[in-house]
Amino acid sequence: MTRPPFLRALHAEWTKFRTEAGPAWLLLAAIASTVALGAGADGSAHCAPPDCASDVTRLSLTGVMLGQAAVAILAVLAIGNEYGTGMIRTTFTAVPRRAAVLAAKGTVLTGTVLAAGAVAIAASLLAGRLVLPGNGFTAANGRPPISLADGPTLRAAAGSVLYLVLIALLALGVAAAVRDSAAAIGTVLGLLYLFPIVINVIGDPAWQRRLEKIAPMPAGLAVQATTGLAGLPISPWRGLAVLAAWAAAALLAAVALLRARDA
Repeated sequence: MTRPPFLRALHAEWTKFRTEAGPAWLLLAAIASTVALGAGADGSAHCAPPDCASDVTRLSLTGVMLGQAAVAILAVLAIGNEYGTGMIRTTFTAVPRRAAVLAAKGTVLTGTVLAAGAVAIAASLLAGRLVLPGNGFTAANGRPPISLADGPTLRAAAGSVLYLVLIALLALGVAAAVRDSAAAIGTVLGLLYLFPIVINVIGDPAWQRRLEKIAPMPAGLAVQATTGLAGLPISPWRGLAVLAAWAAAALLAAVALLRARDA
């Protein structure tokens, strides 16, 4: 019995993913960089009452801002390498339905980034739980240890994992549309890291808040906040929805271009 195109594409993409060394190393880099930067941020923070207002959960998840770069590169190379070598023609010959190929790549990326992201976020929070009490973030100072039993912390953790998945899908869509790994990596990293620079350069607070509501990284990372939610430019889940809209737009553009162009 012939398998549907999507299942054939999914099997092929999973085979490529697990037999190549690059993806595994990039996932390890994403985990290591996320945990290392988060632990460094924990180690540099100090609580000396009454100045003890840090959002410790968000502080421990600081490393996501670095780990996302490895995730984005992983997603770009998932299709960019095939365009670079010309193997994309073989892929599209085996599975002519190009949307199915993109969906299969997205499914494999989603599953692997979910797993790696869960490990990275859990390890980052564990590092915060171990390091921060030594810097004065104790229950006696009004800062109990980080715990996933706390609703806002659980939301920040789950949201951070979803954030990394959405970054991967955004990067996949951009790479499929651009068809060049270097250009796609530059585009995605520019979207992520240039927006905050522009926001900081702008002197008008009103415009800063407007940009923070639409920029993929500032809006998406609002999901990590567990304190001072009323003062955020955008609420946590709405911010993540903004990033989801960026990812959806990139994937829809990619599907349209894949159907309109030759391989």
